[in-house]
Amino acid sequence: MGKLDGKVALVTGAARGQGRSHALRMAEEGADLIISDLCHDLPSVPYPLARPEDLLDTRREIEKLGRRCVVSETDVRDTAAVQAMVSEGVAELGRLDIAVANAGVCGFGKTWELTDEQWDEMIGVDLTGVFKTLRAVTPYLIAQRSGRIVATSSMGGRMGNPNLAHYVAAKWGVIGLVKTLALEVADKGITVNAVCPATVDTGMVHNPALYGLFAPDLTAPSREDVEPRYAAMSPMGVPWVSPADITDAVMFLVSDEARYISGSTLDVSTAASAGMP
Repeated sequence: MGKLDGKVALVTGAARGQGRSHALRMAEEGADLIISDLCHDLPSVPYPLARPEDLLDTRREIEKLGRRCVVSETDVRDTAAVQAMVSEGVAELGRLDIAVANAGVCGFGKTWELTDEQWDEMIGVDLTGVFKTLRAVTPYLIAQRSGRIVATSSMGGRMGNPNLAHYVAAKWGVIGLVKTLALEVADKGITVNAVCPATVDTGMVHNPALYGLFAPDLTAPSREDVEPRYAAMSPMGVPWVSPADITDAVMFLVSDEARYISGSTLDVSTAASAGMP
């Protein structure tokens, strides 16, 4: 018996990284899945994004676990596409119990140097995309008077970070959105929370552009070059956590054990949050 037997979960940004980890764990626990990803690059994002084959690989892994899976290449900024993803997934799988608004990207630049395109794409994916996902799923959960919603914020949504103004603004916004929706549905059997990861071992972090940001004194820095620099930002001395570490937090928030936790942030911070109010 799995903890999520008979449930249907939606995960955005599921082609790889944290999203894939969340989707596969939920499938292991008995859930059927609606999964989506953008599956193409964005002009202002300085690293390759997932491809359609990555999303199909996630589906194959879910199906190997004996679970059903509905796949959608969806831009979470597109209202009609998000609404269709949710409605078509629910039509095929019969219900919706869990939504994890995980899709997100990262870029960088000094605040005064960010272009309108950089700002608009970051806010569009990391904040507006979360809003549109939550807006689309909430009526289904209200109708059945039960559900779990988790949005991916960041430790960057709990503090300032040089060179990441647009990312930080979006992730702070996710927390405000979560807290507001949690109050709006508090009497409807629905919980709404945010998970705030520290640096996670995914392609968002491991790419030449981000390595160059943290090691500007080096030419073509490698993973090994930047590891001690990432570790120095963590009170635990941990350069990056695994996607599975974030999945553990998400699985708690969608479980019955967290039924009275709503409007909260769960920091997976390697103790960085200990220095915050």
